[in-house]
Amino acid sequence: MQGKRVHITQGEKLASADPEAVISTILGSCVSCCLWDPIAKVGGMNHMLLTVSTVESGICNLAGINAMELLINDILKLGGQRHRLRAKAFGGARMVSGLSDIGKTNSEFTLGFLRAEGIECEGHSLGGEAARHVMFWPATGRVMQKVRKDAPVELRAEVTAPETGGNDLELF
Repeated sequence: MQGKRVHITQGEKLASADPEAVISTILGSCVSCCLWDPIAKVGGMNHMLLTVSTVESGICNLAGINAMELLINDILKLGGQRHRLRAKAFGGARMVSGLSDIGKTNSEFTLGFLRAEGIECEGHSLGGEAARHVMFWPATGRVMQKVRKDAPVELRAEVTAPETGGNDLELF
């Protein structure tokens, strides 16, 4: 990546040492962690859709751990050092009222991972009910965020069946 803006989406990550690089993403309930090494001037961002899932044996956070470790490894390959990493985290909104709050779970995972790994989180914008557009400069740790003020989608329990017109066609 040479001095350009690259957009990442769900499940993606990107690391760079280019001083002109900008990584962007749009988040709802997903969470992005921006990590950088201020001495080596390298960093990266991920976009995590589901950090935690439930399985028969309980809660499994391997997807989130994998996403974080892959990003950290990419930064280390560019000359960063784990003990110098700094973080900022974004996203985790509750985008649909009436459903489980996956955004809160994603946010809690991200902050817990950073705490457990001893990575200083210099700031975060997590939760709420608004989508976010995030732009990250990995060489410096600079982040810009634009929050959408749209109201969350209301999930309705009642569904009205359409008229079938007597043709025995069932819509689902």
